[in-house]
Amino acid sequence: MSTLSQGISDSLTITKRNLIKVRRVPDLIVFATLSPIMFVLLFVYVFGSAIPINGISYAEFLLPGIFAQTVIFGATVTGASLAEDLQKGLIDRFRSLPMARSAVLVGRTVADIGLNVISVVVMSLTGLLVGWRIRSSFLDALLGFAMLLLFSYAISWVMAIIGLLVRTPEVFNNATFIVIFPATFIANTFVPTNNFPAVLRVIADWNPVSAIVQVARQQFGNTAPMLQSSTAWSLQHPVTYSMMWVVLILVIFVPLSVRGYLRSGLR
Repeated sequence: MSTLSQGISDSLTITKRNLIKVRRVPDLIVFATLSPIMFVLLFVYVFGSAIPINGISYAEFLLPGIFAQTVIFGATVTGASLAEDLQKGLIDRFRSLPMARSAVLVGRTVADIGLNVISVVVMSLTGLLVGWRIRSSFLDALLGFAMLLLFSYAISWVMAIIGLLVRTPEVFNNATFIVIFPATFIANTFVPTNNFPAVLRVIADWNPVSAIVQVARQQFGNTAPMLQSSTAWSLQHPVTYSMMWVVLILVIFVPLSVRGYLRSGLR
């Protein structure tokens, strides 16, 4: 068996192991989907009436942002699980086995795509109940969901290196919360950025989270001519800008994570 075939086989084995673990711990899926459902209900029914959006309903403006926030938070499962496996000594056992060096990380990140798919399905059904509608074609919508999952996959590798560097899942949760929470709020996720203070508006316009939200809005047809959009290049070309971030993150963090995995046993 070639090295590539061995690596794919090992990665699939780890992916299967992680998916079985999710099936046996359904609480993980329940709480991964309850949070975004709560955000949808809270923003639509509590804040929605106070946030006027020109041309479309607030539910149609909001849901692409909630999708992006959900898959980004879903990517944190990668780091939390690796921190837990490291704490329990499972990573040391994997490292002692004759398997590809990247298999544990690839298997973990691929399995978390499955978890994000479940979250997106639940969110879509919730969105339909509160008035969200897809105004584009089936293929455009499918591409929108694919872009969201691709972006979350790249973020999973950022979470992987953090999970390998911290000593406990609790530290990981605190460390990622203070980064991801402002990243998803200083963006066009929940409100247009037009009324932000000047400095925050620039940060929000060039925030990659804003770009992936803009991609989702365009692909789902949740836009309108009256809905003012920033003139920043990042939001005028959101697909290109998002793909640039995906490639950049993968190029930097995949080798960093593999190196962190190999060195984690030396601590």
